[in-house]
Amino acid sequence: MKRLYLYGLIAVAMCATTAHAEGDKTRGRQLVYTCQGCHGVPGYSNVYPSYHVPHIAGQNEQYIVNALKDYQKGFKAPGTGRTHPTMGAQAASLSDKDIADIAAYLSSLAQ
Repeated sequence: MKRLYLYGLIAVAMCATTAHAEGDKTRGRQLVYTCQGCHGVPGYSNVYPSYHVPHIAGQNEQYIVNALKDYQKGFKAPGTGRTHPTMGAQAASLSDKDIADIAAYLSSLAQ
């Protein structure tokens, strides 16, 4: 009975690790250079439309993935996702691998 329970735990652990492929933090660090122009400047806000640019270092990994995919969606089909022109254009140029790598790197940084 213990052996069956142990096999069950191993199977669940294997499924959990394969369900979420972790991004490459080293590659992500290279990809975020364009992000730093806005998101890395303390107190930066955009002139038009006027809004505060959030810091993304230390943000939750899945949140970053979801946000970038929403910007992609909004760029390709306005009204269906996030619709910031600059972020939409940036996100549209990223592959799923790029997004995973960027998210892995940014989420690893302390706020």
